[in-house]
Amino acid sequence: MPYEWTPDHQTLRTLPVQTTAEPLIRLDIWPHRSMPNKGFKAAIWLMFLAGCLPVLAFIGTAAFWVLLAGLLITLAALWTALRLSDREHLREELLIWPDKVELTHWTAKGLRQEWQANPYWIKLHLRAEGGPVEHYLTLYSSTTDNGRAVELAAFLSPEERQTLYQNLAFVFGQLKTR
Repeated sequence: MPYEWTPDHQTLRTLPVQTTAEPLIRLDIWPHRSMPNKGFKAAIWLMFLAGCLPVLAFIGTAAFWVLLAGLLITLAALWTALRLSDREHLREELLIWPDKVELTHWTAKGLRQEWQANPYWIKLHLRAEGGPVEHYLTLYSSTTDNGRAVELAAFLSPEERQTLYQNLAFVFGQLKTR
């Protein structure tokens, strides 16, 4: 799944009660990336080598330079398109302390948005239908921002959001009984 608990959320009940600056638990969430950097490099090299085959036949002629320019323009377009489609910046981070929860969302353009609340007052809501996405997951706290709800992991699949909802319900339940 494209999210990771540090440490594992199942170990929350065994962690000692602490009030340090370090969070008890951290959740990192990111969208699926169909092409990692290794695949990106392979695609560019494959396109370059495949494009060179017909161009090499024209070495020593004026057509060589025209075809080479076309190949380089095609490679630049492929590079740009693949990099623009990569949502590398889009991610979310949920930090949980005994007395505070902090959600940081980075948009695809790299803009940072933050939300904080007391974990005791947080309500999780999973809306099966009627939200912007199927199984829309939100965090709501009546004590912050006049009861503003924030979405969580909208870029995950519906099944992943359901699993994440169950994991978060477990974590917040453990925090309330500590």
